[in-house]
Amino acid sequence: MTLLANNQANDRAHLDLAIEQARTGWDEGGVPIGAVLVHEGEVLATGRNRRFQMDSAIRHGETDCIERAGRLPAKVYRNSVLYTTLSPCFMCAGTAVLYEIPRIVVGENRSFQASEEWLRSRGVIVDVIDDPACRALMERMLAERPELWAEDIGEEA
Repeated sequence: MTLLANNQANDRAHLDLAIEQARTGWDEGGVPIGAVLVHEGEVLATGRNRRFQMDSAIRHGETDCIERAGRLPAKVYRNSVLYTTLSPCFMCAGTAVLYEIPRIVVGENRSFQASEEWLRSRGVIVDVIDDPACRALMERMLAERPELWAEDIGEEA
């Protein structure tokens, strides 16, 4: 099996870790988006949207995860998979493209979708799971904290 082969059991386990991160972010009062960076089956880092917790302009789930992975050789990123509970914004997609992460597994893209076609045009494999737990997290976010979501994606509430 190649590194990029779609292994559903591993994908499920890693997406579940991202969902845990998203739930933690929600419990902290933030936006429920989580991410996991995996290299050859090993979890390098987990992250979650921490914009509000850290008073940050850029700590989305994916950028937090990559930051928490620390400095890594380029070849590590080029052989890794990024799991995220929500389709990435252009900032997070750009970070993945910059480091040449070849595959992104997305929990859901019904609530938000901006960069998937752009990612694919850059050669990134984007697999959308359409996970019910990921959808439920974002549905709750949109119902209970719409002003945080609007700020998070750079829109007016």
